[in-house]
Amino acid sequence: MAEQRVPPTPNNFQVWFKYCLGASSELKRTIDILIGNKRKFDTATNHDLFTTYAGSQVVPEDAALNNASQQLHSVMSSAKQFLTTAIADNRTQMQAISDVADRTEAGLDPRPLVESLMSELAKAAARAAKLEASFGEKTRELDTIRDSLNKSEERAKTDTLTGLPNRWALEEFFRRAQMAAMENGEALSILLIDIDHFKRFNDNFGHGVGDQVLRLVAKALRERVRDVDLPARYGGEELIAVLPGADLAVSTTVAERIRRSISECQITRRSTGEILPGITVSIGIAQFQFGETMADLIDRCDRALYLAKKTGRNRVVSENELNQELAS
Repeated sequence: MAEQRVPPTPNNFQVWFKYCLGASSELKRTIDILIGNKRKFDTATNHDLFTTYAGSQVVPEDAALNNASQQLHSVMSSAKQFLTTAIADNRTQMQAISDVADRTEAGLDPRPLVESLMSELAKAAARAAKLEASFGEKTRELDTIRDSLNKSEERAKTDTLTGLPNRWALEEFFRRAQMAAMENGEALSILLIDIDHFKRFNDNFGHGVGDQVLRLVAKALRERVRDVDLPARYGGEELIAVLPGADLAVSTTVAERIRRSISECQITRRSTGEILPGITVSIGIAQFQFGETMADLIDRCDRALYLAKKTGRNRVVSENELNQELAS
């Protein structure tokens, strides 16, 4: 901490203690990459590290997770009971077979001994079949619990209105993309999309129409990015896309494709069949600079978006144009 000039606060100590212990491989990798890129551990960076890897975090779908925990406890208790019973049965069987063996050595009539042995083996086979069936049932219960947890996690990361990933999913995806970009020396860019005059749709036609517009724009965004990209709802009428491996030139091409496709869309009011005014969007683009936070990157992107709206809307502006504007 002293070498990296990290302030000796309780939160920072907690982060770096976990780092030294190696308790989180992702935390260790993150800090190692930041150090390798000569990143300063400023207040924002230290806060992000604590919040992400050490601080208490709100876990969504608490009820579903608690329910899954209880179900898992029940399955494990049943499995333990099955094994305990099986071990006891095996001991009984071994003792019975041992008794048959002793009687054989005593020179008794072999026919009842064979019958006794066959009976014990039949009991053993029945117990094994019952145990297998019981474990099969518990395996199916575990599959159900796993599916429930997967669905719960998916709901927690999805915006209910647009069906796009939400802010929580965005931050998680960006952390992974950020680490990959710094490790591999690849580009990483984001698009910030704002619906032009969105308030007019809500004011003139109602919030139902506004929601319809948002869903339409979300659909256009989702269909025009790659599978490796993440389109998400950033907040309000703003959407965002994270594009791993894409520089400003590639991102501008993608953004223009999105902008044109949305401007060509036509939306009809469901209740009356009325064709509503055309939809346009303004888009800002920025490229990740190694070591910076997501907040810094989005801030640049937001300023490019503001310039797009300021200079007429329905256009794409990259941070290069923003820099030219500031220089002039």
